[in-house]
Amino acid sequence: MSSTPGPVIVVIGPGSIGQAIARRVGIGKHILLADLRAANTQAAAQVMRDAGYRISTTTVDVASRASVQALVDQATALGDVVGIIHAAGVSPSQAAPEVILKVDLVGTALVLELFGHVITPGGSGVVIASQSGHRLPALTPDEDKALATTPTEALLALPLLQGVTDPLRAYQLSKRGNALRVRAEAVRWGERGARINCISPGIIITPLANDELTGPRGAGYHRMIDLCPVGRAGTPDEVGALAALLMGPDGSFITGSDFLMDGGVTASYWHGPLAPQ
Repeated sequence: MSSTPGPVIVVIGPGSIGQAIARRVGIGKHILLADLRAANTQAAAQVMRDAGYRISTTTVDVASRASVQALVDQATALGDVVGIIHAAGVSPSQAAPEVILKVDLVGTALVLELFGHVITPGGSGVVIASQSGHRLPALTPDEDKALATTPTEALLALPLLQGVTDPLRAYQLSKRGNALRVRAEAVRWGERGARINCISPGIIITPLANDELTGPRGAGYHRMIDLCPVGRAGTPDEVGALAALLMGPDGSFITGSDFLMDGGVTASYWHGPLAPQ
């Protein structure tokens, strides 16, 4: 394929959801896949190359400023960065609270900050958060502002993040923080003529979700699916369809927003049969 520089889409975390989005917004563009594990990017690259996409791969540790900056530099060397898909992260069953906060909260802040310096006018991005951020009770206005605007390196020192020992609590705070950070960063991205939004999916069927559904917490996941208004789990392609709207011309009036797509699990949690007893 031609090596001529052209529009670049960066996919951080090219799993099922990242790929589903990239397939919709990456046609005719150079797609740079990045993940902590090279094996993950290589597997995704093979699938997408076989489908006709132009792919490059690299590794990135989103919790490291130097690593994210290196990714930015590699992306801009390929061409104009017109799209960012940030779908990397760790779940409560995968990591300790301090790792979750560093990867999911600080890592997302780094991606938004550093790619916000180079995103092309007219470009757009999407961050994949989680329904878990919507199950956290309301924070104070000062706590919301702190998560949204505190300098990246100072985030982990915030009082509300001290003494968090529950991985789920760390995950909920991180995902709430993602949505708040996107809202704040939309102002700065807008100064470059670019847009950024957040999607908070519920249970989406991926290899990781299938592991959870058959694992020790599987009964809880099945209960959420059975008792939500839609009565089923979601698919990566459904997330991809929403992301394509947000990143494309039909979404040009949308920025700084968080879209909850969970089949109504959160509605049922707050107002229905999934409400805590």
